[in-house]
Amino acid sequence: MTTDQPVIEIKDLHKSYGALEVIKGVSIRAMRGQVVSLIGSSGSGKSTLLRCCNLLENSQQGAVLFKGEPVIWSGDGHSRCPADASQILRIRTNLAMVFQQFNLWSHMTILQNVMEAPLTVLRRDRSEVEDAARAYLDKVGIGDKCDVYPAQLSGGQQQRAAIARGLCMEPQALLFDEPTSALDPELEQEVVRVIKDLAAEGRTMIIVTHDMKLARDVSDHVVFLHRGLIEEEGPPETLFGAPKSERLQGFLSATQAA
Repeated sequence: MTTDQPVIEIKDLHKSYGALEVIKGVSIRAMRGQVVSLIGSSGSGKSTLLRCCNLLENSQQGAVLFKGEPVIWSGDGHSRCPADASQILRIRTNLAMVFQQFNLWSHMTILQNVMEAPLTVLRRDRSEVEDAARAYLDKVGIGDKCDVYPAQLSGGQQQRAAIARGLCMEPQALLFDEPTSALDPELEQEVVRVIKDLAAEGRTMIIVTHDMKLARDVSDHVVFLHRGLIEEEGPPETLFGAPKSERLQGFLSATQAA
């Protein structure tokens, strides 16, 4: 299922907002075909870490590698930023991000939303992109919604459209930032089913989630973050079945009680 080289690798990452250190030296990796879930309480740094993977946030220290290629930086500390814009564009187009709030363009139909990035960023052939977009919308179960606008869809349908949009870029990996937290439980299950199907296909994914059942069911590896550090990590059966740290035990007890 995996090769020796990670698709995404973070080494000793530090991220601060001013004097507030949010990530305090974290290392994670996602191998090809592996699903890695990041769990932890609000403020633990998991969403920030995901945004650093996709270079939506600049970190102050540590390495970010895509398929073994390190991001080139210029400057130090809070002035550190990527040095090669073409490298960043290439990496980002291979890491599709699915956000909590869908981020669909309201003035475009669902089909246009899914087609936009492959057409404008990758400059692919329009007819090929349309065929792919329709196929991915079918795949996530909303192929009949191509010609409607985001406001006419439920939250679950909008999130599935956002997943189809990411897939249409043919990325090396998918990054999910709390993909179900804005949804009602019934709509949440629509999205969970799609994520489970993608995991079963062997797609590389990093998922930030509050849904412990999702993390348990789809993950090959789970990372529990606490106050910007990895408190515990391992296969889901170990982390959920026999947590070692008191902090993880308390976190899982609180989520089960909620």
